Amino acid sequence: MRNPRNETLRQNRSRKRDGGGDVPERRCILTGRNACRDELLRLAVSPDGDVLPDAMARAPGRGAWIGVTRSQLEEAIANGQLKAGLARAFKDGGLNIPPDLPQLFANALLRAFLDRLGLEMRAGRLILGSEKIANEARSGKVAALYHASDASEDGRRKLDQAWRVGMDAEGSGMQGETLPLDRKALSVALGRDNVVHLALADVRSAERVSFPLKRMQTFLGAGSPAQNSGDVAVDDAAHDAAAVD
Repeated sequence: MRNPRNETLRQNRSRKRDGGGDVPERRCILTGRNACRDELLRLAVSPDGDVLPDAMARAPGRGAWIGVTRSQLEEAIANGQLKAGLARAFKDGGLNIPPDLPQLFANALLRAFLDRLGLEMRAGRLILGSEKIANEARSGKVAALYHASDASEDGRRKLDQAWRVGMDAEGSGMQGETLPLDRKALSVALGRDNVVHLALADVRSAERVSFPLKRMQTFLGAGSPAQNSGDVAVDDAAHDAAAVD
């Protein structure tokens, strides 16, 4: 990946992740806002100058960060804001931005999330089946609970209640997370029939799954702090101080 020259890292702050450990913060090159890197999206640049999505933020070399929704990214590409932001971050105005970058990002984020779920399932840490989830939840053995987007309200309510009982959190309003995927998509991805609800028994597993999920939610506009303030706005001063890594 191409390394930008004269980059500044002074905006790379950190904050604590739930359960301990520092979470580095990065600055969005489009909005100028700082946010946890777990919730931002990373853009990497190939040796040929192609701007590519780095869904898991692991590609070698330097990258730039954005915290916007898909529609905001499409707008930023159309009006030249992304090109300008990347030129400032990488000190290079000749980068190639694929016209289908938003779709490439959507595909990469979805694949990263589903791949992570598949790995947890193969390791025996993913719980499937409403009855089994309910039993494990009541016993306090569920660290994270998820529902398909088309799960019935009754099914969600029953499992949420079982989870609260097991976590000694009755009356808290705690509930499982509704995924931006329906039962058909989850069933195909996991190779199981009728996956409507799923849970993770291990806290570490839940944390690993949360990373790609947060990034996907950011892109889909699910209320990430990185993009809650509305439209994308380019700020020259923010660009000049944009963190890259």
